[in-house]
Amino acid sequence: MASALAAKMGFNSLLRRQARTFNVRICTMESDMEFSCEVLDQEVPKEEPITLYFLAKFYPENAEEELVQDITQHLFFLQVKRKILEEEIHCPPEASVLLASYAVHAKYGDYDPNVHKPGFLAEEELLPKRVINLYQMTAEMWEERITACYAEHRGRTRDEAEMEYLKIAQDLDMYGVNYFLIRNKKGTDLLLGVDALGLHIYEPDNRLTPKCSFPWNEIRNISYSDKEVKESVIVLHHGKKKTNVFKFNSSRLRVNKLILQLCIGNHDLFMRRRRIDSIEVQQMKAQAREERARKQMERQRLHREKQLREDAERARDELERRLIQLQDEAHMANEALLRSEQTADLLAEKAQIAEEEAKLLAQKAAEAETEMQRIKVTAIRGQEERRLMEQKMLETEMLALKMAEESERRAKEAEQLKQDLQEARQSERRAKHKLLEITTRAVYTSPGLPPNSMPPDLSFSRENLSFDFKDTDMKRLSMEIEKEKVEYMEKSKHLQEQLNELKTEIESLKMKERETPLDIIHNQNTEQGTSKQSNFKKVAISTAASIKLTIHMR
Repeated sequence: MASALAAKMGFNSLLRRQARTFNVRICTMESDMEFSCEVLDQEVPKEEPITLYFLAKFYPENAEEELVQDITQHLFFLQVKRKILEEEIHCPPEASVLLASYAVHAKYGDYDPNVHKPGFLAEEELLPKRVINLYQMTAEMWEERITACYAEHRGRTRDEAEMEYLKIAQDLDMYGVNYFLIRNKKGTDLLLGVDALGLHIYEPDNRLTPKCSFPWNEIRNISYSDKEVKESVIVLHHGKKKTNVFKFNSSRLRVNKLILQLCIGNHDLFMRRRRIDSIEVQQMKAQAREERARKQMERQRLHREKQLREDAERARDELERRLIQLQDEAHMANEALLRSEQTADLLAEKAQIAEEEAKLLAQKAAEAETEMQRIKVTAIRGQEERRLMEQKMLETEMLALKMAEESERRAKEAEQLKQDLQEARQSERRAKHKLLEITTRAVYTSPGLPPNSMPPDLSFSRENLSFDFKDTDMKRLSMEIEKEKVEYMEKSKHLQEQLNELKTEIESLKMKERETPLDIIHNQNTEQGTSKQSNFKKVAISTAASIKLTIHMR
């Protein structure tokens, strides 16, 4: 952080220059302050105005416990957010999305779909450029994912959203670490990291995983000396043994002093955090707790009032809607009443007309009844006459039928007589012919007999000579019919889970070739389960082991 601060303020030279005085104006949320400042040996740009950043020099271990005042929390939130966006603190993509959602909540409050419509984050800087370039995702896709997380934070205040942001950021590997380029006594280039937990030695190309760490509780003494011929040397005494010494140096005396100041300040804060708070700090924390409790009660009261107001507004809207509905119903009822009155008048007129028509119909009915009686009498007379006529017609028909039957019987008798006559004539002819044949044969057989010598009983009469001929009947044939038959037959803990979900969602769009060395190292540490806490646990275990070994040797 100090190196970044030096770059911002133009600390590029340690040569003393002529003092330069310029005016400084500080703008805060409550007031503005203006004063003059004299710069002795910093290289200040000539253009104006010059932007200076006032940053926190020491980072807290636990932001939730140590940041007592709300204004301190807000300013520290802005500082950490800016460092993450400028990539001075490495942040994984999934954590970047979640942090961006808390930053949006801290600025806009609760999510409201009627107010926060798509595109409301188009002008906001929420993600590091490294994360944006790492995935094949448009700005709309990033906004959609950030908004989805933002909607889940409903009910939190802006201060709570800022604190959630800091609680996630303080677990990042580069959070609160000030890096300095150093060389050990062999001349190897290394990076020294100073933070609230201790000192760390890094490779120049790996700022995430330290080669070794020295917790503040194991460091006995830190000193530097500028008596060397060419450069100053910092001496680090750690552990129980006097031989546990680590020497390193920097080419700039001012950087050595800055390292020493950061070490002393962080070590003092580290030890102070592990002691009982002073009365002043306890009073400040008590006041802060009371203030937070008061604000919480105030928020609850405002929430209740807001809820009551919303309920009252809903009840008012419901009453207004009901009133409008009743007015519409009353208007419709009035219209129906008018229509009913008009209909009643029409029905009265129709009833009067119907009554008159009924009288006319009754009169006509009486006339019709009289006419019907007359017609009935006439009909009775006509029926009697018609009955007599029908009886006479029936008798005449019976007589005609009898005469027709008699005529037909007589005709049949005549026909039968004709047939009998024809048969008799034929029989007579056959008898004559037969007699002639017999007579002729008798003459030829007995010529000596006299004609009257025939027996007296041999006589033929026409009545006895008759022949009957009968026809034979035809035989009847019988036939049988055969019948046929057919048949047929028959279907996910809350924060980690949220980060894993975000990582899973955007992992498919990730471009491996754009990963930076820090991204690769972070992924390796994640797969191996390496973190700041695990490194310190390893150091603590190794320290305890060395202490036991020393005691045993004694």
